Amino acid sequence: MLDVTGLALAALLAMMSGPLAQEPQWRHGTTLMEGLKYPEGFTRYDYVNPDAPKGGVVRLSEMGSFDTFNPILPQGEVASGLGLVYESLMDASMDEDSTMYGHLAEAVSYPDDFSSVTFRMNPKARWHDGQPVTADDVVWSFQKTTELNPFQANYYANVTKVEKTADDQVTFTFDQTGNRELPHIIGQLLVMPRHWWEGTGPDGKPRDISAATLEFPLGSGPYKVKSFVAGRTITYERVPDWWAANEPTGIGTNNFDEVRYEFFRDTTVEFEAFKGDQFDWWEENIARRWAREYDFAAVKEGRVVQELFENNYRSTGVMVGFVPNLRLEKFQDPRVRRALAYAFDFEELNRTLFFGQYERIDSYFYGIPLRWKGLPQGEELQILESVRDLVPESVFTTEYANPVGGDPQKLRANLREALKLLSEAGYTLRGDKLVNAAGEQLGFEILLNGPTIEPVATHFQNNLRSVGIAVTLRTVDSPQYVNRLRSRDYEMIYAGWSQSLSPGNEQRDYWGSESAKQEETRNYAGIADPGVDALIDKIIFADDRATLEAATKALDRLLLANYFVVPTYTLRKSRIARWDRFSHPEVLPEFSIGFPTVWWWDEVKAAKTGAPK
Repeated sequence: MLDVTGLALAALLAMMSGPLAQEPQWRHGTTLMEGLKYPEGFTRYDYVNPDAPKGGVVRLSEMGSFDTFNPILPQGEVASGLGLVYESLMDASMDEDSTMYGHLAEAVSYPDDFSSVTFRMNPKARWHDGQPVTADDVVWSFQKTTELNPFQANYYANVTKVEKTADDQVTFTFDQTGNRELPHIIGQLLVMPRHWWEGTGPDGKPRDISAATLEFPLGSGPYKVKSFVAGRTITYERVPDWWAANEPTGIGTNNFDEVRYEFFRDTTVEFEAFKGDQFDWWEENIARRWAREYDFAAVKEGRVVQELFENNYRSTGVMVGFVPNLRLEKFQDPRVRRALAYAFDFEELNRTLFFGQYERIDSYFYGIPLRWKGLPQGEELQILESVRDLVPESVFTTEYANPVGGDPQKLRANLREALKLLSEAGYTLRGDKLVNAAGEQLGFEILLNGPTIEPVATHFQNNLRSVGIAVTLRTVDSPQYVNRLRSRDYEMIYAGWSQSLSPGNEQRDYWGSESAKQEETRNYAGIADPGVDALIDKIIFADDRATLEAATKALDRLLLANYFVVPTYTLRKSRIARWDRFSHPEVLPEFSIGFPTVWWWDEVKAAKTGAPK
């Protein structure tokens, strides 16, 4: 005879030992690396000066314009500096890679299988009107952000449900287990005030989160908009009673009374404005100018300081180059794409234009340990073997190498190799024109965002013309460039991608087949390749760090083997010139210059340099 009472007791005990009985394991931070540097209850970040004086103004510059203070829309030009007004659930540490600590949410919890994540809101968090930042705000912000922004929809594609699970808690449920990155990147969500956006504006009409607006935004951050001239300038003023001023993530930060942005449409005019003391901080992106044009009086007198910083690059890989639009038939043959690379003579450019300052890029993760090395072996080889029918054989047998130029003989040899590849792809050189079987000349337009890259593109253009390819250059201003980029209205562009030490869901937006179909993603090349998709999934769902690294190196190798980009060059340091009115902690954070967040106005230096205009 069955002991029903015993079975019932056993069932009850089983239920109590299951998920319903488990207390959440609350964490004060999340990391995709080995562990958290700062323990629970830490008082501040090591890289801040807790006694930094408050005051002064810092003036920054931006290329382009702005037409909205709505931070989530993919259309239009969002105003720079809104990260001073709006905040995220977690705060990123500047001296750790891929690590965040509690901010709007004071704690986070997720199960061992990474099937969901729950955030517990910080009861101190307040909007600038004094109302609390709530779990309802988080739910609404996520729903609106993913509804209106294709990039965010891709980034958070594995989230199937978001709900308030307690008065102070919000839970995100995922459609798959094993995605170690998802609980972490949910913490990057920008949180907006639902009550404000669903309220009525000063014109008496309901506000619309799906539309652009220049109404002063309500946020929870250390600054709020003080004034602006549409498209030209914005001034943010420090919030004196910012809720997080004495929190571990806020102490010693945001020390300026005002942060001002000035907007320009021409880089030459912008640099002249810097020389004329119209703003304080200039990151140089032209080697010739850095080498030759810092002989103006303020530099000689020591009022403008030049300095190289490597901090920003210690955890950041990069790919930069000429990007063909694979949505166009002319670029779909990999032999054509490979031929284009033979016409880019980096060594000649580095000698004649760059003053030897740059390095050639040969990886999509250039500069960090996640880049490919040698022929695949170990776990990386096993991963590639699992998708062998989806990748070129060359990934197993051939190490990627950029063509090497630098003198006329090498260039001629490279161009002969280019013509050989183009001939294999069905093109014939007739006189000075490279034509297909129908007699149509191969040609395309390179779309440029401003004049900075024009000398590089012209050099590339001339080499391509010598093998019969008709190339034109079109330089447009930033608003037009952004609009054409979003609508995929280009044949080739000059663009780049940055990579962290913990790649994950953003790889879908960069190279995934679904993002190739959508406007406004960062899949500029239009890559839609099943092998790439498979390797992206292996990165996202890697069980451990070793597997993630192996899968990333495999993806790097495959992207290079398909010649989706003509890689160009980079400098692994920031070239910074600044008006000498500021100070910073003796030791800057390892992975960031920290400007202006942890810098401050220095009265003594400012007196010597002169009052800003």
